Amino acid sequence: MSSSLKNELSSSDFEVDANEMQSRSRVQRAKLIHGLRTGLTALALVAGIAVLGLSADALSVYNATYLPADFLLPLWPENFDIGPTTSLVAGSAMVTAMNAVSLVASKNKLVRGRLVAHSAAILAAPVVAFTASLVTVVFFYAINASASVDSLHSWTCRWRSVPMYTRPYFGTLCRESQAAVALSVLLVPLELIILVTAYLQAMMEKKMQVVCT
Repeated sequence: MSSSLKNELSSSDFEVDANEMQSRSRVQRAKLIHGLRTGLTALALVAGIAVLGLSADALSVYNATYLPADFLLPLWPENFDIGPTTSLVAGSAMVTAMNAVSLVASKNKLVRGRLVAHSAAILAAPVVAFTASLVTVVFFYAINASASVDSLHSWTCRWRSVPMYTRPYFGTLCRESQAAVALSVLLVPLELIILVTAYLQAMMEKKMQVVCT
């Protein structure tokens, strides 16, 4: 065998090895990003469920203990806005649903086998979830900042030190509201990170498909 032929074969083997290494590297990066996005999405799902449970419980207690203004000792003020708590319930429900959809799409083999459908699912879900979490936080603080109208959060935290032996237990409601708000604020950057990782994953999977074809 001539030396030129040997050089050509060696060069060809080197190119194949290099392409194979690049392909393996892409697959490893794609798996890493997929795992990161899935883990963060699961964390956001848990946080969304927690916010939904806390805010829904507070809203339920308010509805059960509300008395009209003509009663002698109403527990809640006349000028009262339940909107911030309602927004926490609605926003967290949307966040929970979108993160659940994203996780199902990531685990479903039929969806994952279709690049367009999978990319649309993993991108659309965090976009909606991020928008919902951001709007929820902005709406909550915009209304809760009012000095003339109380919200469930401001009213219960103002009277949390008052000892109560029956519902509504302002101290408990205050802590629930504080936890729900803190988790809602945390969800904003978390959903943004999920959106960025979903975009990176979609772009990487697209490049891998182009290379394979």
